Amino acid sequence: MSLSAAELERYARHIVLQDVGGPGQQKLKAARVLVIGAGGLGAPVLLYLAAAGVGTLGIVDDDTVSLSNLQRQVIHDTDQIGEPKVASAAEAIARLNPHVKVEPHPVRLRPENALALISRYDLVIDGSDNFSTKYLVSDACFFAKRPLLAGAVGRMDGSLTLLKPYESDADGQPNPTYRCLFPERLPDGALPTCAEAGVLGALTGVIGALQAMEAIKEITSFGEGLVGRLLLYDARAMRFETIRYRWSRKNPLTGDKTLTYPELAGA
Repeated sequence: MSLSAAELERYARHIVLQDVGGPGQQKLKAARVLVIGAGGLGAPVLLYLAAAGVGTLGIVDDDTVSLSNLQRQVIHDTDQIGEPKVASAAEAIARLNPHVKVEPHPVRLRPENALALISRYDLVIDGSDNFSTKYLVSDACFFAKRPLLAGAVGRMDGSLTLLKPYESDADGQPNPTYRCLFPERLPDGALPTCAEAGVLGALTGVIGALQAMEAIKEITSFGEGLVGRLLLYDARAMRFETIRYRWSRKNPLTGDKTLTYPELAGA
């Protein structure tokens, strides 16, 4: 996929990087990335991927912009209060980079639409804020054979990992699934929401920017990804840690007893 003269100038700092270069920038232009949520994590993800020249960005969010969002959801602004988040985000992306196509999906992700929607994209980035959606996205990505960058934030901490459980490692063992990392799904409401507990606004920028970084690496095929590694960030201590996790035979996707996609909808 060729780059125009305007694109060559826009992405010049990428093109001179040995790890990206012209071929990598062309891969970014050809890529289709689906972002789940245009909120705290989705906002920096969308802005940085749009700036990087990802050709098509799909956005899933059925919410509207509220005043309390603006402390952290930097893709929206005061004039867009009350507007659907997918529309607000699309407007911001158009202002930032007219070469990026936006596909808005103003819907709530559900078992009946998740698999078909995710299958239309090359890479999925999860910025959702509830357990039901996180498990649904991870399961659908497995069956659609799509890499998933899963991120999460708490009050002053966050985490990030890359999931490709449809592939195997160098030893022939399956890569771990989200259910290997978090085998027991807490019910929605088990932990306080952002509105109840609060969240440091810049924290979502840190984790969202890291998700965007890992997405660019995955698309352009440079560096080491986070498969089998969970990156943890503690904002209070300004400390990053990485823990390794492995495939579990007990997981219902690739373990000893597997379930189908419809069966997993309630698992």
